[in-house]
Amino acid sequence: MFRLVLIFLIFMCLGVPGYNQVTVPEEEKLSLLFIGDIMGHDSQIWSAENLKTGTWDYNDVFMYIKPVISDADIAVANLEVTLAGPPYKGYPQFSSPAALADACRNAGIDYLVTANNHAADRGKDGITGTINRLDSIGIPHTGTFTDQAAKDSLHPLIINKKGFSIALMNYTYGTNGIRVPEPLIVNTLDKNQIAGDIEKARSKNPDIMVLFLHWGNEYDTIPSFIQTELAKYFLSMGADLVIGSHQHVLQRMVWLMDENKAVVYSLGNFVSNQRKPKTDGGSMVRIDMVKTGDQVVISGAGYYLTWVYTPIVDYDQKFYILPCSEFEKNADFFPSMTDFMQMKKFINDSRAFLYKQNINVKEYIFNGSYWLLNN
Repeated sequence: MFRLVLIFLIFMCLGVPGYNQVTVPEEEKLSLLFIGDIMGHDSQIWSAENLKTGTWDYNDVFMYIKPVISDADIAVANLEVTLAGPPYKGYPQFSSPAALADACRNAGIDYLVTANNHAADRGKDGITGTINRLDSIGIPHTGTFTDQAAKDSLHPLIINKKGFSIALMNYTYGTNGIRVPEPLIVNTLDKNQIAGDIEKARSKNPDIMVLFLHWGNEYDTIPSFIQTELAKYFLSMGADLVIGSHQHVLQRMVWLMDENKAVVYSLGNFVSNQRKPKTDGGSMVRIDMVKTGDQVVISGAGYYLTWVYTPIVDYDQKFYILPCSEFEKNADFFPSMTDFMQMKKFINDSRAFLYKQNINVKEYIFNGSYWLLNN
């Protein structure tokens, strides 16, 4: 009898037809898209305004880039304005209509980081207004908090998607000398504080820890010594991805394949009215992750070049974020050859620069139907 039972069990394990077999789950995949500085200069506010209705609409700004954003599982961007309410104003102390955040959400941006040097531009009203307006339209965010209790409960921001758990933390080097009124909090780039926050995040057992840092020197294409040292330190403490903003120009991107980590020193501008060379565009960086059991690895890292097109349409200036590779061979799209050539200059200069600077991070190229890494 014992021998018959043993043979029966062996046949079950081997998968005899008619019996349920143990299924091995397929590896899980997740794509993260990181987006740079979303600015709100005066001309952007005027462009979005409907004078007849007294309302604002920014959806057209994202119409050409939306398919690329929406293709990622999770998209995170730096909101470098306050939503303090009127009077709406650009530089130097930004307050944009909440319609800007609405358009970000409609374009597929899932999360916003709000700790940057303009976070306190409108004082208490700017910080609380931004938090309240993002909450009211359902956009999760991190980096600024109404008080310590809110920070304790909401920081780090834990994102759960497709079986992955991501801890997102956001900090800025400062707030342009503007004091943050108590009890409000803007996360500052304090080395010891961040190390402690990484430990706190680790206790929540995330698969991935992401630091989104507002740091470095404006308009400098080469990371500062402080940036590189901080990146090394935070990676050694357990951060998996370090993503940078603030410079309004591109800096290098590094995939440390042996360490299963990545650093993007600056994403550059996503949308702004800055038109000087190198500031009129930026990049979106996509990091693909694969999870097998408890092990998570980076399976790919690439960037999309983006450029801000600002034509005059019916006597009004417009703002459109273009995915460069999709438009660089479409000169007919541009009524003015000057605009097309300006975009081409941004593309050529950026490619030449990143080809020399990047490590293991290639450009996504549009082949007419879909996007491929330019390996």
